[in-house]
Amino acid sequence: MQIRIGTLQEAEQVAAQIAEFSRSENRASMALRLAGKRHLILVAEDEQQLLGFKIGYQVDASTFYSWFGGVTAAARNRGVAQQLLEAQERWVTEQGYQALTVKSRNQFPAMLRLLLRNGYLIENFEKVDPLIESRLYLIKYF
Repeated sequence: MQIRIGTLQEAEQVAAQIAEFSRSENRASMALRLAGKRHLILVAEDEQQLLGFKIGYQVDASTFYSWFGGVTAAARNRGVAQQLLEAQERWVTEQGYQALTVKSRNQFPAMLRLLLRNGYLIENFEKVDPLIESRLYLIKYF
């Protein structure tokens, strides 16, 4: 498996394969979100098949936000998300950021476990009805 810089088109292709994304972003909406911001798009690929992606952008001079990402159902439990996370963290620290933030939801327990296992701290909780859609805000300092 290889983690590399990707494109919005590749991220869109992967996102379209992930059933959990009820309102999936498209290339235009992603481009709009990233416009004018320093950003990073990573993709995971194996034998020319896209397995996952991770997109983030700069919040301010010291903080980077891991905004959107996922792994296809066929590629889960193969360490794809872990490798994408590690590659993003390496890039973030190489660029001199001091913190990496992320928001997830109760409905994604595997993502929450991954973040906690990797040293992220819960810094805020936004309760929503239904509770499973509540948001958790996490941060990791470097």
